[in-house]
Amino acid sequence: MKLLQHTRISRLGIGPILTYLFGIIAWSSMKQALALNYLLKNQCELYNAALQERIGLYKWNKQPLSFFDQCKTLTHLKEVRPEVLNNGVTVCRGTLQRLDRSFKSFYKRCQKGQTPGFPRFKSLNRWKSVEYKDITGWKLKEAESRIRLLGIGDVKVKLTRPIKGTPKTITLKKINEKKWYISIVCTNIEKNTLPRTGNEIGIDLGVINQVALSNGQLVEGQRFLRKSEDKLALHQQSLERKKRGSNRRGKSRELVSGTHRKISNQRRDFNHKLSRELVNNFDLIVHEDLNIKNMSKSSKGTIENPGKQVKQKSGLNKSITDAAWNQLLQFMAYKAKDADRTLIGVNPRYTSQICSHCKHVSKENRKTQEKFLCRQCGYLENADKNAARNILEAGRALQGEKDLSISICGGSK
Repeated sequence: MKLLQHTRISRLGIGPILTYLFGIIAWSSMKQALALNYLLKNQCELYNAALQERIGLYKWNKQPLSFFDQCKTLTHLKEVRPEVLNNGVTVCRGTLQRLDRSFKSFYKRCQKGQTPGFPRFKSLNRWKSVEYKDITGWKLKEAESRIRLLGIGDVKVKLTRPIKGTPKTITLKKINEKKWYISIVCTNIEKNTLPRTGNEIGIDLGVINQVALSNGQLVEGQRFLRKSEDKLALHQQSLERKKRGSNRRGKSRELVSGTHRKISNQRRDFNHKLSRELVNNFDLIVHEDLNIKNMSKSSKGTIENPGKQVKQKSGLNKSITDAAWNQLLQFMAYKAKDADRTLIGVNPRYTSQICSHCKHVSKENRKTQEKFLCRQCGYLENADKNAARNILEAGRALQGEKDLSISICGGSK
């Protein structure tokens, strides 16, 4: 069966370094396809049962239940539900650890005063992946392009590049009925240090221009969501007309999810290429340290205090989400760390109001979104390019302060 492929490699930090390799799984028989779906079903049921156990114990005895306590109960599960352990205890531990992460995140949000979001029971439609948390229960045969899964057998897998390091854990994820992918986490990977270029750059993030560079280059935003809105709307309208639970509704749902998946893949591909080009060409990269979550909040307000310009703010929020600034910054962060580049985030305050030529600060300097005109020296420039130059200067100053503190500490011995 011919399947599409999506592959990415990420290197994070210094030893142990993790690498994520994505490969497409192509089952060799319908029996394997059914076995993989059955694996998902059993692990979804285990997750819900473990969640119910935690809720029940706290409700009646006011006692919390830890991940290790629940792992101990797996030894007795073989007598009651042996089919759940057909694929090994490793995948069951991965499911219990997934639930444990949900509770830890819940407690953390409670402590910070955020909306808690208590862990919910999962339906099979929302359970698409399983995790093997150690090296037992599976074995990768890279030379044969196969992976052996306990209880399933040798499954064909297509890896787009050789594996580096030592494979440690894997995650299987179902995309749709015909497409799966596998994520392999590896350790002990050498850094890919790049030679020095002597170049420095400041970048200003935007929605019309994805980034404006301090060297005068503008990278136009692709707006993948905006371009696919009409197609997406047609598929969503078709989905709403289908009867719930019918096969036709299932096919329409796949069209909607497939469109969203394509938009996401296009955006990810664009940000990977852009971040790679910046890391390859510049030793110092300075960007705005933006609070993107607050910037994209709804301005709807409440009944007592309704928001203003809600429609315009909603459109801006959609454009910010479509630009995926946070994703671009994350890609630059791990690539820069791997290549031994310096990435600095600076306070964006006043960067759009300062004249990069004479350093005059005024709101009046930027009258429009595109044009910057200094009221003191008459300097005329694209507003984003001017901001990018100010961002670079702020980054150089911040880097100088860090280097100075290191020298003082070193000299005090």
